[in-house]
Amino acid sequence: MKKTVTVFTPTYNRAYCLHKCYNSLVKQSNQDFVWLIIDDGSTDDTKDLVASWIKESKIDIIYHYQENQGMHGGHNGAYRLIDTTLNFCIDSDDYVADDAIEKILNSWEQIKDKPEFAGVVGLDADESGSIIGTKIPEHIKETTLYNLYNSYGVKGDKKLVYRTEVIKQYPEYPIFEGERFVPLGYLYQLIDQDYKLLPVNEVFCVVEYMEDGSSMNILKQYRRHPKGFAFSRKSRMKLAKNFKDKFKNAIHYVSSSMFTKNGSFLAESPKKLTTILAIPFGILLNMYIRYKTKNDF
Repeated sequence: MKKTVTVFTPTYNRAYCLHKCYNSLVKQSNQDFVWLIIDDGSTDDTKDLVASWIKESKIDIIYHYQENQGMHGGHNGAYRLIDTTLNFCIDSDDYVADDAIEKILNSWEQIKDKPEFAGVVGLDADESGSIIGTKIPEHIKETTLYNLYNSYGVKGDKKLVYRTEVIKQYPEYPIFEGERFVPLGYLYQLIDQDYKLLPVNEVFCVVEYMEDGSSMNILKQYRRHPKGFAFSRKSRMKLAKNFKDKFKNAIHYVSSSMFTKNGSFLAESPKKLTTILAIPFGILLNMYIRYKTKNDF
């Protein structure tokens, strides 16, 4: 029988912690899912570890190896392979909350016949059980991810569960030579233009911010992957709903363009006047990033 949900996990040299996700999936009260592992060029024993789990036959697992492309490349690889109705990502250093699959499927029943909904947005928690950021206001019955943060003041990472047929309508994340990161929010904001999300105040994911994770190294990421960030900032400027958001992204766009030495950044900007106003602040941000990361480059 074909499963309803794909839980996908892009991973790179994380064999030392991947077992937490595996164990959490084995314990799920509802087993109507498949775990898709996208091995993004690991050189550790990830392949052998996953092979041992497949042999155990406790849950359905699909293993896919690809050359290293970064987190967004892992998402691209997953979206090409997923054929279930729903999908969501659990990072390799995180794990699925107790009964999360059951909670997701119960929520799905409310919107499965409403094509205007792209999926469900739920909560992340830390290992002590504390919600990451804030809960979603109870009165909200539908939202976009953008409005969740910018109109309702919700804070912290949230877990997105999307209809696979919706995800496949949009372009893949671009791959830039020599870089391994494009912010995932690029795709989510595109989906926001056409669809809504059902907000659910249930914990779907338990997160742990690892020392080698992108969340803990954001300034280094800005410097290592400026083309990816510039691409994302252009999109966010274009789709921003207010000047404050547009201006913030213009500042980051200027800074990223300085790292790439892109002399055409103004001509390529979708919001040229805002970008002109952001230039002094973008220069300051670029100097700050260079200073804070000087020992790493």
